[in-house]
Amino acid sequence: MSITAFTARRARTLRLAAVGLTAVAALTLTACNSNEGTGTESEGKPDSATSAPADQASGSNGSGGSDATGGASDGKKGGGTEQAGSSKDGAKGSGGSGGSDNSEQEIGPCDINKLTIGVKSVQRPVNYMVLEVNNHAGVDCNMPGYPILKFGEDAQAATPVYEDSKPQAVVTLAPGETAYAGIRTSSADGSGQNGYKATSLEVFLQGSDDSKSVELPGGSVYIDDTAQVTYWQSDLANALD
Repeated sequence: MSITAFTARRARTLRLAAVGLTAVAALTLTACNSNEGTGTESEGKPDSATSAPADQASGSNGSGGSDATGGASDGKKGGGTEQAGSSKDGAKGSGGSGGSDNSEQEIGPCDINKLTIGVKSVQRPVNYMVLEVNNHAGVDCNMPGYPILKFGEDAQAATPVYEDSKPQAVVTLAPGETAYAGIRTSSADGSGQNGYKATSLEVFLQGSDDSKSVELPGGSVYIDDTAQVTYWQSDLANALD
């Protein structure tokens, strides 16, 4: 083989080798690029996985959080309204009901055992006395009708009432207040009959069996069949009219 042929053959071999190396290099570079792409995607996936919960958390804080906040606000508003309503109703129940019940509560009759009772003579009219009662019960009470009077232990009947003295309304006594009843003991001109001297006076209130003995002025009083007693009055002048 000539040197020229050998040289040509070697040069071709080298070119083929160079081509082969180039191909190998190209394949290697492609493989490297492929691996780099995979690595990028691999890094991208964790980023996606990380961002997804963040988005969910953001969504939860956004729409869900807004709903929760709205719900809480609504709940507070609702609760506040109900509480206010309950408080208002309670105020109505306690204020109106207690106040209403107290204001509309019926006033009962006076208890003679919680009254201070006395009788005294007056100069005018002649042959008159006045019966006074004072309320020390601590509550308001009504003085019903007129007093039932029995002069002396031998009295056959109670002293008649003077009907024209009836007031327009029942006398109500607040604690410490006084009611009055006028008593005519006998006729001024001596025309009365069946007179006698009484040394005691027993006082009853209408509707009650309880009574109180009252000391008479001077220890005794003359009584005849013209004796009368007025209805209870809130004013002394009306009792002696």
